[in-house]
Amino acid sequence: MNAPLLVTGGTGTIGSRVVPLLRAAGRDLRILSRHPLQDEPGIQHVEGNTVTGAGLAAALDGVEVVLHLAGGAKGDDVAARAISAAARTAGVRHLVLISVVGADRMPIGYFRAKAEAERVIADSGVPWTVLRAAQLHDFVLPIVAGMAKLPLLPTPGGLRFEPVHGDEVAARLAELALGDPAGRVADIAGPEVLGIRELAAAYAEANGRRRRPGLPVRIPGGVGRAYRAGENLAADGALRGERTWEGFLRQQLAANRSPVRS
Repeated sequence: MNAPLLVTGGTGTIGSRVVPLLRAAGRDLRILSRHPLQDEPGIQHVEGNTVTGAGLAAALDGVEVVLHLAGGAKGDDVAARAISAAARTAGVRHLVLISVVGADRMPIGYFRAKAEAERVIADSGVPWTVLRAAQLHDFVLPIVAGMAKLPLLPTPGGLRFEPVHGDEVAARLAELALGDPAGRVADIAGPEVLGIRELAAAYAEANGRRRRPGLPVRIPGGVGRAYRAGENLAADGALRGERTWEGFLRQQLAANRSPVRS
């Protein structure tokens, strides 16, 4: 029996995609969550909280690799401190963290917490790997769907995304978790850089709706300047996925057998 690989956030949007890949590679897994599910062959579910640190010592017992995917709107820096301290105490040999493209450039609390989480992991004393990912198609979808309901489509100047398919991010994370510590690796992003108008147009077409008239708006302050400068976009040398936004919408349509919904 191999040493279990611990996955935090293993039941989330990315985690639920990574877990089958790691199992297919023959790894025994331990999944940490606040509300554990029933165990399965090769998968043990354990209760714990990455922010408070509750349950981490037991969850990390005998673990050599940790794939830290758990996160939220806030508290990712706090969670990184708890998980890295527990990993160091447990003698973990490889700690893998998912972060967000532009973490150290965007003047937004969420990005700053991600950047701090990266710093904590790098200074933890545990061999580490950090992968920054662009926004997932799954996360962009509800934003675009909500805007599509408005009489006029807000079109913030300079606001662009390069959404990436969750399966492609999951595949990269599985590869990294099964490999050696590599430090900060190349960002992963989608194959396209798209503005709100382009994202919304593809959404409308997938739903058989008319395109909404645009309403130009300007994001003020430092946040607006950062977006206009493309600070949220992947750096040169990024790993680019192949699955497009339009392809994702078609996939959603086929799965739902009805117009795409958020």
